Amino acid sequence: MARNIQLLVIDPQNDFCDLPGDWHPHQPDGTRTAPSLPVAGAHADMQRVAAFIRAHAGQLDAITVTLDSHQRFDIAHPGFWQQGSGQAVAAFTPITAAQVRAGAFAPRNAEALPRTLAYLDALEAQGRYTLMVWPVHCEIGSWGHGVHADVLSACGEWQLQRQRAVHNVFKGTNPWTEHYSAIEAEVVDPADPDTALNARLLAALDTADVLYIAGEASSHCVRATTEHIVQHLPRLQAASARPAHIVLLTDCMSPVPGFEAQQTAFLEAMRAQGMQLANSSEISL
Repeated sequence: MARNIQLLVIDPQNDFCDLPGDWHPHQPDGTRTAPSLPVAGAHADMQRVAAFIRAHAGQLDAITVTLDSHQRFDIAHPGFWQQGSGQAVAAFTPITAAQVRAGAFAPRNAEALPRTLAYLDALEAQGRYTLMVWPVHCEIGSWGHGVHADVLSACGEWQLQRQRAVHNVFKGTNPWTEHYSAIEAEVVDPADPDTALNARLLAALDTADVLYIAGEASSHCVRATTEHIVQHLPRLQAASARPAHIVLLTDCMSPVPGFEAQQTAFLEAMRAQGMQLANSSEISL
C-alpha cells in the first residue's frame, strides 16, 4: 500500500547558516553580506538536507519549508530596546518583565511600554522562553531571508520532477510576539490570525504516514515546532498515541551556540515520547 511520505524543513535560511566566505554575496561597495545569526554546522546540515531530497525525490510526496520572516522593527531585535541609561541594547541580551519594571530596559517608544510588559508577562507565564534580543535576522526581502542555495535547488528539482509545489509557511511577521514555532506564535495576538494555531499546516502534516523533520535551529525553531506538532497534531490527540511516524533527521539540524543543552533535552524528550531519531544517510525509502 502506498505511503504518504513528507519532509518538513524548518527555516533553512541564509541568515542561520555558517556559510563559507565565498558563499557571501558581493555588495556594490565591494563588501560581502554575511549571515547575521549563523548556527555552527548549519551549512553542512543544509547540504545533507539537499542530498536527502535528491536521493528520495521520487518517494517524497510533499515538502514543507518554513521561513522565519521578520521586520527590522521587532520586539526581539535590538532597535526596539534601550537601556535605562538610553544606551543601545546588544544582541543576545535576555530581557525579563522584572528588569523592564525596574527600569533596566525600556522600549524606545515609551508608548509601547504597556503592550511590551503585557507580552513579557504572558511569555514568562508559559515558562518556555525568556525574551531574547537577537541580531536582526531573516528580514523580509533580504538575502538572509532566502533559502540556502543547495536546498532551494534541490526543492526546485523536486517540484519539476513531481509536478507539485513546495508548501512555504511564513512565520514571525508580527513584530509584537516571538514566533519560533511554525505552528503558533509564543504569545498569540488576538488581532492577528497569523499568530494563532496554524490549522492548515497541521492538517497537511497529519496526512503523512511518515514525517521527516530537519532544519535550524534544533535548540529553538525546530524544537518549538516539533513540540507543537506533538501537542496539536490531530492523530496524536488520543491518550495512547505516540509520534512514532515522525523522524528527526539529527544530522540535518544544529543548535544555536550556547544552547546545546536545550537541543539535548529536546531530542531526549522526543525520543522518550516515541519519536524516531536518525541520520539522513541511514534512511531507505
